[in-house]
Amino acid sequence: MDNREESPVEEQAQTQQERGLLYIWQSAGPTLQPCPERVFLSRPVLQTALGEHHGLLLTQGGLVYSFGELFWRDLSVPVSAPVLEVSLLGKTMVRVAAGGFHCGALSDQGNIYMWGENTAGQCGLTKSCAASEITSNITVSEPCHVPVVDSDVIPPAVVKVVDLAFGREHSLALSSQNELWAWGSGCQLGLVTSTFPVWKPQKVEHLAGRHVLQVACGAYHSLALVRSLPPKSYNTLNPEKGEQGQSTQSFVTERDELLAADTSHYCPLGVELSGETPPRRSSPRPKPQHGGRTASSSPCIQLKPHEHIDPVTEVDGSHLSRSLPVWSGNKDSSLLEGMELQKCVQKNSSYSWDHITGPGDTDSLSSYTSDDSCVSSTPSTDLLTSSFKEDIQIKSQTSSGVAIPYSSSPVCLEEVRLFLAGEKKGLQGQKSSSLTNINQKGSAASRRRSLPGTPTRGSPRRHRPSSVCRSRAAAPEDAGDGLPSLETEVWSWGRGSEGQLGHGDQLARLQPLCVKSLIGEEVIKVAAGSHHSLALTAHCQVYSWGSNMCGQLGHVNSPVTVPQLTKLSDGLRVWDISAGQSHSLLLADGDCVQPVLLYCGQQLVSVQQEASHKGQRSCQRSPNKAESYTVRPTLLPFCMEMGYISSVCCGGPSCAALADQNVMGFISAIHELASRERQFFCWLSNTRKLLLTPLRNRESVIPTLSEPCTHLFFSLCESFIRLSVLIARHSTSLSYFLHDVQKQDVTSLLLLTHTEHFVEIYKEYCSSVGDFQVMGGFHSLHKLSRECLGSQQTTLAQLCVSDQSVSGDVDLVSLLYWPLQQLHHYSRVLLKLAACYDVLTAEYQSLQQGCNQYESLSLSLIRRKKEAEATLLFWKTHPGKTTEVLRLPKRRVVCESSNRSLTLQNAGRFSNHWFMLFNDALVHTQFSTHHVYPLTCLWVKPVTEDSSGLYAIKVTCPEESFTLVASTPQEKNKWLRSLNQAMDQVVGGGGQGSSPGLTAMSRTASYLFTGEGRFKDAQYTGAWLAGRVHGRGTMKWPDGRVYSGNFKNGQEDGFGHYIIPNKVLNKPDIYQGHWKDGKIHGFGKYKYASGEVYEGCFCDGQRHGYGMLNSGKMNKKSSGVFIGQWVHDKKTGYGVYDDITRGEKYMGLWLDEQRHGSAVVVTQYGVYFEGTFRENKMSGPGLLVSDDDTALHGEFSDDWTVNGKGVLTLANGDNLEGLFSGEWTTGLKVVGTYTKPANEEPETRERSRMLRLGQYVVPAEQRWVCVFDECWRRLGCDAAGRGERSTAWENIAVTITTARRQGPKLSRSQSKVLESLEFIPQYGEQVTTANYDNIRRYLLKACETPHHPLGWLVETLVTVFRMTYIGVGSNRRLLRQAVHEVQAFLTHFYVIVRFLFPGLPADGCAIPESPASQSESRHTSSFEEQCGVLVVSCSSLLLPLLLPQLYPPLFTLYCLQEEQEEARYWECILRLNKQPDQSLLSFLGVQEKFWPVWMSILGEKKQIVSSSKDACFVSALETLQQISTTFTPSDKLLVIQKTFEELTQEIKPMLKGNFLWCMDDLLPLFLYVVLRARVKNLGAEVSLIDDLMDSNVQHGELGLMFTTLKACYIQIQQESTT
Repeated sequence: MDNREESPVEEQAQTQQERGLLYIWQSAGPTLQPCPERVFLSRPVLQTALGEHHGLLLTQGGLVYSFGELFWRDLSVPVSAPVLEVSLLGKTMVRVAAGGFHCGALSDQGNIYMWGENTAGQCGLTKSCAASEITSNITVSEPCHVPVVDSDVIPPAVVKVVDLAFGREHSLALSSQNELWAWGSGCQLGLVTSTFPVWKPQKVEHLAGRHVLQVACGAYHSLALVRSLPPKSYNTLNPEKGEQGQSTQSFVTERDELLAADTSHYCPLGVELSGETPPRRSSPRPKPQHGGRTASSSPCIQLKPHEHIDPVTEVDGSHLSRSLPVWSGNKDSSLLEGMELQKCVQKNSSYSWDHITGPGDTDSLSSYTSDDSCVSSTPSTDLLTSSFKEDIQIKSQTSSGVAIPYSSSPVCLEEVRLFLAGEKKGLQGQKSSSLTNINQKGSAASRRRSLPGTPTRGSPRRHRPSSVCRSRAAAPEDAGDGLPSLETEVWSWGRGSEGQLGHGDQLARLQPLCVKSLIGEEVIKVAAGSHHSLALTAHCQVYSWGSNMCGQLGHVNSPVTVPQLTKLSDGLRVWDISAGQSHSLLLADGDCVQPVLLYCGQQLVSVQQEASHKGQRSCQRSPNKAESYTVRPTLLPFCMEMGYISSVCCGGPSCAALADQNVMGFISAIHELASRERQFFCWLSNTRKLLLTPLRNRESVIPTLSEPCTHLFFSLCESFIRLSVLIARHSTSLSYFLHDVQKQDVTSLLLLTHTEHFVEIYKEYCSSVGDFQVMGGFHSLHKLSRECLGSQQTTLAQLCVSDQSVSGDVDLVSLLYWPLQQLHHYSRVLLKLAACYDVLTAEYQSLQQGCNQYESLSLSLIRRKKEAEATLLFWKTHPGKTTEVLRLPKRRVVCESSNRSLTLQNAGRFSNHWFMLFNDALVHTQFSTHHVYPLTCLWVKPVTEDSSGLYAIKVTCPEESFTLVASTPQEKNKWLRSLNQAMDQVVGGGGQGSSPGLTAMSRTASYLFTGEGRFKDAQYTGAWLAGRVHGRGTMKWPDGRVYSGNFKNGQEDGFGHYIIPNKVLNKPDIYQGHWKDGKIHGFGKYKYASGEVYEGCFCDGQRHGYGMLNSGKMNKKSSGVFIGQWVHDKKTGYGVYDDITRGEKYMGLWLDEQRHGSAVVVTQYGVYFEGTFRENKMSGPGLLVSDDDTALHGEFSDDWTVNGKGVLTLANGDNLEGLFSGEWTTGLKVVGTYTKPANEEPETRERSRMLRLGQYVVPAEQRWVCVFDECWRRLGCDAAGRGERSTAWENIAVTITTARRQGPKLSRSQSKVLESLEFIPQYGEQVTTANYDNIRRYLLKACETPHHPLGWLVETLVTVFRMTYIGVGSNRRLLRQAVHEVQAFLTHFYVIVRFLFPGLPADGCAIPESPASQSESRHTSSFEEQCGVLVVSCSSLLLPLLLPQLYPPLFTLYCLQEEQEEARYWECILRLNKQPDQSLLSFLGVQEKFWPVWMSILGEKKQIVSSSKDACFVSALETLQQISTTFTPSDKLLVIQKTFEELTQEIKPMLKGNFLWCMDDLLPLFLYVVLRARVKNLGAEVSLIDDLMDSNVQHGELGLMFTTLKACYIQIQQESTT
C-alpha cells in the first residue's frame, strides 16, 4: 500500500487493547484449525462488515477503515493494515455495511455514504452523476452521499436512516420511522417496478405501515424482521395463540411444518421461471482496468447425464496475482492433489477476467449463474450442474495453503463421474419441475429440496462471488414499554431458487411475504448468507433454510425450503448469528460465562481424512458431503483465547469476531448477567413446555384440583407466562446490549430503568405460587403430574435444582419457587458492576440502588415463601369445617391462641375463645361461631396496667369494641407487636411494627356495615380516624344510594356528592354540595329526577335561604325559573319567578309557595302590573300599564281581573273613572265618567304618570336579603354584623385553601389569585389614602373568584339581577326599580366590607390622606379633595366591582327608557353632520377665533378649507367616543373630563395669553364636538351617569362638565324641531 500515512495501524502495540478487539479468519471449520488474525488499531473496533473479498471497520470516534481487494481503487489491502477512509473524516460514522462489491457507512445524522461497484445502481447514484464521475468502470472510488428523500410528503423531506444492509446488486436502508428503502437491481428490492437499475432509494410500499425492526441481505434475497400487528387488526398470517394475550413459543410438529410449507407453496408474488426467459439485463459490464472484473459473460456449463466433461477446458479460472493473508487457509497443508490442481489452474490461467465462471461460492453455483426469474424446466441438468459445481468448490479449498478467491479450481474427473452416476441413478423415473411437491417422500424428492434447479440461462453479472453483507442492526425498538418486542414476523423476498425465502418452494418473490412457519416463534434477529437464511429466536434457538450444500444450515432435515431448527448440542444457547458465503457462525453460551463460537458449513479436510473416506465415496449419496461438513454446528476451540466475544460477522469466505478483555470484572459481569438470564429463560420455557402446558391442557385438571385450586393454578400459569415474557424480553435486551457494549451506558440496563416492572412481576408470581400452595394445590397437582407426564418425569427432574425424595419424584414446590433465586443473582451482579465505578459517580449510585432494591425484594419474597409454608402447616394442623371456611388464597397466618394465651375480658369461666391473627383479619372463634375483623378497620391500643394486674389490649372496630387479656406480659407484647406489624402491612406501611398504639390512627380502608343504623349494609371506602369514618370517602347502599365526599366523626360533613335512585322515573336524584352532621346543609346543587334543578342553600336537609329552582323541560304543567328566598323547603320572602310557559315574570313576595304581598308582574307583550297578591292571586289595589302607556289603577280580584273602583288613563291623557269589572285581556265593563284633561304641558303630564309607578313595589332594601344573609353565614356570622371579625377572616382563609386543594383543576392565573387571597390582610388598622388602595386591590381580587365569599356575593348578585331584568324583564318601566336595586346592593355590600375592614369610614365620609401617599388609581377622581382629606363612598369603592357585570341589562333598560328621545337625537345628528366643519361651526354660533385653521394628517399640517369635514378637534372627538367603552359613572366622567382637556389643548394655540372658558363660548363648541362624535345612545349614557354618579362630585368641576354634556344632548333634540 502506497499511502501508509493514511492508515494509522499500530505496529504490534506494546500495550494490548482491552476493548473492541477484532479477529478475522477464513471459514475453514474445525477440521483444519484456522488461525484467527488479530487486527491492531489505535482505537477500539465498534463494528465490522465483510463483503466478498473486502471488509470495513468502524472504530471509536466514528472512523471507517477498509481492507481486502478494493478493485474500485486498484488496491489490495491486507487486513493487518487497513486503510482509513479519509474522505469521511469530519463526519462521525455510526454503522458500516459491506455488499458483494460495494460499501456503505451511516453517519450520526442519518446520512448514507456509499462507494464501490455501481453497475446495478447499488450505490444509489443518479445516472448523470455516474456518468460524470465514472469513466470506463462503473464504480464509485470514494464515499459519496446518497440522500434518501420521501417525495410523498409535501414538501419532500429527507429521511433519517438508522441501519443498512447490502447484497450483491441491491441495498436496503431502515429509517428512523421503521420504514424500508431500497435501491439497486433485482426482485430482491421488493419494489413495484420493472425498470432497473433503481438509482434513487425508494420506499418498499408493501411494508408501509408496518414496523420494521431489522433487515438483512443475501446475495439476491432480502429478509426483514417486522413487528406483528395487534390481534384485532391482524387478519392474515395470524396463528392461534396457545394462551390468550401471551407471546409464547409455538411447538410446531413436523406435520405442521409441512402443511405450513404447502400452504405457502404458491403465492401471487411468486413467479414460475422458465428456461426460455431471457436474462433481466443484457447490457455488457464494462471491462475493469488493473485487476477489475470483466463485464463480458461466458455461458453456463450445462451438463447432460452422459456428457463427458473435461474439468480443465470447461471450467476456466484465473489466479489473482496478489492473494490476501486473511483469506489463506492452513499454511502447513501441502496436499499432492491440491498442488497438481494449483499447477493446472496456473497453466490454464490467462490472468484475464474473461472466462471466470465461479468465485469460490461453495453452497450452490445455481444462484449466481442464473436468474431466479427464469427457473429451468430441465431440473436434472440443473441438479447435476449444481452438484458438480459444489464439488468443484469443495475441491478448490484443498489448495496448498493459498486460496484463490476469484477462480474456480478444476475437480478430479473420477469424482465427477461418480457423482453423475449417483445422481442419474437416483433420479431415474422421476419427473421434475420447478414446483416440486415439497411433501414428496423419497431420496429424490429430498435431494430436490436441498439441490434446487439451476436455470439454463445465466447472467454474466452473477459470476461474481456471493456475499452476506450483514450490517449489524441496532436493538429492535421496544414495544412501547421500553422492552424489546418479541411479537415479530420474518418477511422475505427476492430469488428463491435455493429455498432461501422459506416459503416452501423455489419461486422468486417480487414483494415481501411473511414466512408463516416463523410466526409466533419470537424471532429477535435474522441473518442472510449468499443463498441461505438464519433466524435467531428469544429461546436461543436458530432456524435455518435455503442452500445446504456445505452444511451451512446446521442440520440435514428436509425440506430446506422451510425454516428448520439447527441441531445444537445440549446446554448451548445461541445469542448471535451471522451467515456467510457457504457457512454460518453462531455465538452461544457454554458451560462458563465466556461465550463460545459455533461453526457450520464449508470445511477443509486433511490428507488422512481424505484417504480414509476415499473408498467410501461410491456408496455415498453425495460423494463429498460426508467429508465437507458435519451434521450440527461445531465448537471452534480457539474462541476461548479471544476473550469475551460480543458479536460475530461473516461475509464471503471469512469470519470475524469482536471481543473484549475483562476490564476490572466489568465485561465478565455483563456477560454473566446476560448468560444467566438466557439460561433462566430457557429453564422457564422448558418448565412451561414440560410441566405447566400439559397439565393446563389436561381435561382432568378441574376435577382433580377442585374449582378453587383450578382457578389458582390457571392464575399461576398466567403469572408464570408473564414472568417468562419479561425474562425473554430482558435476555433479548441484554444480548443487544452486548452487541454494542462499548457504546452502551450501564445505567440503561433494564434492571435499573424498569425496576418497578420487575418488582411487580416477581411479586405477582410469588403470590400466585404461595396462594396455590396455601390452598393445598401442590398435593393434588403432584398426583396429576405423575399421571399426566409419565415418562417425562425424568426429563422434568433435570429441571429441579432442589433435593428430590427417595422415590425420585419432582418437588413441584421447590421447582416453582426456584425463579425467586434469580433476584439474588441480579443483586450480586449489580454489586459487581458497581465495584467498577467510583462511589461518587452516577453509575455507582444507580447500580448500588438497584442492588439494594433487588436484594430487599429477594428477602421479602423469601419471607413470603416461609409465610405460605407456615400457613399450609397451620391448615393441616387444624382441619375442620370452621377453619376451612376461613381458608383463603391470600390469607397467611401470623399467630394464634390455641394455647389459651389470649382471651376476652370478662369472659365466662367455661367459655372457649380462640383468636387467630392473619395478615388480613383478626378472627375470634367461640365454639362453632366465628367473627372476622378486617385489619384495615381495626385499631389497637394497649391498656395501661393498673392494680388489677391485667395485661390488656383494647381493640376498636367500626361497630364495636372489646378488650383482649393476655396471660403474660410477653404474650401481650407479642400480640401487640404482631397486630401492629400486620396492620402496618395492610395499611401500606413497611410492616416493621410501629410503636404500640401508634399504628395509623388515620388511614384509608373499605368496610361493610352490618349493624343497625343509617349505614346498615352500606359499603364504605375512604378515610378513617380511630374507628370512625372521617375524611374523604365513598358510601354505597344496597338500594343504589351513593355518597362520595367528606365525613366527620362518623357522619357526612363537608362537601359531598349524593345520588338517590328514583325507581318510578328510572332516573336518580343527584345532590352536589355541603353537608353537616349527616344532613344536607349549606350551599349546593340538587338535580331532581323530574328534571328540576335547585341551586342554593339548604338547612337540615331542606331548602332554606337563597336558592334558584329551574322547573326543567319534563314538567308538563309549566316551565319556569324561580330565584329568591326559601324557608323550610317553601318559597317564602322576596323572589322572582319567570313563567316561561305563560310569558310572565313575577317579582315580589311569597308565602308558603304562593304569591303573597307586594309585587310587580311584566309580560312578554309589554304589560306592566304592580299591586298586591293574596293566595297566589292579584287581590286589592293595583296599577296596570299597557305597552301603549294606557294605565288602569283600580281594585283587582284575580289575575288580570278588575272588580271595583278604578281610573283608566289613556295614552293621550283622557281619563275614564268609575266601576270596572272583567278581565284585562278579554274586555272590561265600565260604569263611570269619561273626562278630557285640561291643557297642560306634556312634561307635567308625563311626570305625573311616572310618579304613580312604584307605589306597590317591594322596597329595594328588602329585596335579596337572603343573598346577603348567606354571605354573612359564609363569614361565620349569625346575622348581619353579628360575629367575630377574626373568625370571618379565618373562614375566608379556610375556604380559599380548601378550594385550592380539593376543588376542580384551576388555571395558573386562578391558582395565583387564590394563593394571594390565602394571606389575611391587615384589616384592623386605620384606613388612610396609603393603605386604601391595598383594600381596593384586595376587593378586586376577591371578587374575581367565586370561592371567596365576596366573590360569591358578586356572582350571585349578578345572577339575580340578570334573572330579573333580562328577557321578559326588559321592560322600560322597571328602570327605576333596577337603579334602586343597584343602589341597595352597594349599601348592603358596603356594610360587609366595613365589617371586614373596620377602618373604613361610613358612606360619604372622609378619610385622612397620608402625607407620603400619592394615589395612582384612576378612581381618585371619584373623591373630592377638600381640606387635605378624601371622601369615600360605596359607589366609588364598590361600583367598579359590580357594575361592569350588571351593565348589559341595566343599560338596555336605559336605552328602552330613552328610546323616543334617542330617535329625535339621532335624526338631528344625521342631518347636521351633513354640513362641512366651518358651516356647522357657524350654524352653532361658535366664534371664528375658535375655528381651527390647520389640521394634522400623519404629521403633516394641512389647511382647513370651507369644504373640509371631520377635520376639527379630532382628538376631542375620539376621546368622547370612548364613553361607550366604559361602565361606571366615574369612568364615564373621566372620559368627559379628558374630552374637555383635549378641546382646551387644541384651542390654546389659537389664543394668546391666559384663557378661561365661559359657558357662552364653551357650550356651542362642545355642542360641535358632541355632534361630530356621533355617540350612539347618548341619552342612556347621560341618564346612567345622572342616576349613579357619586353625590360628592355633582357640584364640582366634573359635575359642571357633565351638566354641559347633558345640556348639549337636550339642545341637539331641540335643534331637530327648528
